[in-house]
Amino acid sequence: PAPAGLPGDSEPEETVSDDSSRHGGRVRGFPHERGSWATHVYLPRRAQEEFLELLELLLCRARTFVPSLAAMEEFHLSLSQCVVLRYHWIGPFVRSLKERLAAFHRFFCVADQVKVYTNQNKTRTFIGLEVSAGHFQLLELVSEVDRVLEEFDLPTFYKDPSFHISLAWCVGDLSGRLDGQCLRELQDIVDRFEDSALLLRVQWEEIRCKSGNKYFSFPLR
Repeated sequence: PAPAGLPGDSEPEETVSDDSSRHGGRVRGFPHERGSWATHVYLPRRAQEEFLELLELLLCRARTFVPSLAAMEEFHLSLSQCVVLRYHWIGPFVRSLKERLAAFHRFFCVADQVKVYTNQNKTRTFIGLEVSAGHFQLLELVSEVDRVLEEFDLPTFYKDPSFHISLAWCVGDLSGRLDGQCLRELQDIVDRFEDSALLLRVQWEEIRCKSGNKYFSFPLR
């Protein structure tokens, strides 16, 4: 039963299709189960025109090594893994996040180091910009998010996280093609891009939580 204090709406009906061809060949990290909502806590990154220009330059070069690379539709920096919440946990989970994150102020970080990543089950490869300044504040945020996750017996974030903003992705483990020469060329593009030092200095203004099709925002002070 739903705990006291939550709205009395019943759990919504969901029609789920796991046809990977409908979303670029991506495969679920965990099987769908009715009433289980994929949940993620992150910092959203607004993409201004200059950032998209840099992304296009990087993609043009990277596609000479991996033609199947696709640009991310949205940009963010993760503060949690993707975890599974039961529907009636969403309200208490969000309230706990709000309480623990209320004291945090806006801050800057610099994301300017090109790096290649794969997800845990090696079904996707990503090109991202790793944070080179601002780790301390990010680790403080992760610590508070982890405490909320522990309250619900959910997996916490990685022990030694590589904070980054993903730029592009492809299906499969193609990190071997992107490391080495490709990575060096992409870093050179970033380093030479006009005003890159200013462009890649990000001010974080809010934290978001996405649970299924629900979004929750926690403005930083």
